Amino acid sequence: MRWQDLFADLEGQLRHSELRDRDAEVADRTRRERATIGWLDRAAMSVGAPITVSTPAGPVAGRLDDLGQDWLLLEETGRRTALVPVHAVTSVTGLAAHADAGERLGRRFGLTVALRAISRDRAAVVMHDLWGGSATGTIDRVGADHVDLAEHPADVVRRPGSVTGERVLPFGSLAVVRRA
Repeated sequence: MRWQDLFADLEGQLRHSELRDRDAEVADRTRRERATIGWLDRAAMSVGAPITVSTPAGPVAGRLDDLGQDWLLLEETGRRTALVPVHAVTSVTGLAAHADAGERLGRRFGLTVALRAISRDRAAVVMHDLWGGSATGTIDRVGADHVDLAEHPADVVRRPGSVTGERVLPFGSLAVVRRA
């Protein structure tokens, strides 16, 4: 009978050791999977949710409507739409806690394509830079690394006589692009 007790004890120790090893492996796998998930993956899981994005030009709060490789599109409360380049994001609140490591959601195109679409729309925009400056007008051209903005008042249609200046804004300087 003593050997049966001894064998039962050994069996219990083996089971306990296997459970401990399995729990450690699951924890390690979870940490490795989390390490492959970027904050944009979590943002993709947050489309439709209210978030706040901090930028050097100030916070942008609203419902996350869309996102791409390097931009977020928010529908701001009491305002219109705001496009935020990822390089201008200093922090985000309200993101989903998890994301599927195997599935990347969002648009496949980048900031350049998004800005070209806004340019085709011919809507007046307010472009905020990383240092707190802003310019209002219509995007005339989108280059490889910059935007040409025809400056004019937001409430005036872009016509040659209403343009007060032309400004070149490198993508790297953009913090927020808002529909005026």
